[in-house]
Amino acid sequence: METPGRMEPCGLEEEIPERLELAVDLALMLQKAVRPAPSSAELEHERREVRVMNAHFSLKLEGIDVPIFLITRALSGESLHGREADLAQAAIAHIDVEAWIDDLHDRGQLPAPTDADFLREVHRKLYYGMPVSMRELDDQDVIPGEYRLFHVSVGRHLPPSPHCVPDFMAHFQKRYRGLTSGDRGKVLAIPAAHHRFSYIHPFQDGNGRVARLMTHAMMLRAGLCNRSPWSISYALCEGQNQDRRYHEEMALADTPRQGDRDGRGNLSLCYLEHFTEWFLEQILCEISDTIGTGHASPENLVEAAAE
Repeated sequence: METPGRMEPCGLEEEIPERLELAVDLALMLQKAVRPAPSSAELEHERREVRVMNAHFSLKLEGIDVPIFLITRALSGESLHGREADLAQAAIAHIDVEAWIDDLHDRGQLPAPTDADFLREVHRKLYYGMPVSMRELDDQDVIPGEYRLFHVSVGRHLPPSPHCVPDFMAHFQKRYRGLTSGDRGKVLAIPAAHHRFSYIHPFQDGNGRVARLMTHAMMLRAGLCNRSPWSISYALCEGQNQDRRYHEEMALADTPRQGDRDGRGNLSLCYLEHFTEWFLEQILCEISDTIGTGHASPENLVEAAAE
């Protein structure tokens, strides 16, 4: 029998390594140390650039290469045709959903990003904006906003059976409402929620993009990209073979518990800690580069936080 407890632990709750707490504090400190807050016009200009980056790199992480110049041509109103038009439309769908999330946040109306209904709405908006040619997978239509109806596999991982997805998503929502309390909790929950949502794989397609849009929304709520916007998808995909590293780290976090000293859940607590540290390293490095504190490696930034 499949139960939602299969995806526990959902976060770092009992003994949070000091190294990770300090990394979270440094990320929050760096964002608060940003130059004087930009004007509304400056902020929106920066956000538009970040949305293009997020769309390009989020699609790249799913093996869909949409050149940035193609996205900018489409945004400028240039007519595109055939495959180019479809690729550009897929990117613009991502951009539009991110703009909607930013607007909800600005108006104080952004729901908890880990709420199941919000995530279904993200998927619905994303896929209604997709070209018809990209709304199917393995000869099955992808229904916007609806949970998958078929069994799937992701590498060696077998996500929950389709009839179990609603229960898993209800558990996901409940757990992350508790795990996202306090300034540190809001940040520490981001990597874990990113992985556990992908572990459930609730939709037929587009789960990676929805996970990264959820992560963007969680970072807004945590105050990590409010004054100086930056691209989470770029951070996860940057550098030679980084896109492969992202998928490798995600797969490692699927590892079952490794003995009595590896937490008390079904999945490995040690590998969740490892994934959290790697994810925070990417966040720290990108914030550092964005606000102009230099090009330190993510590992050095985490070490600096521990000193």
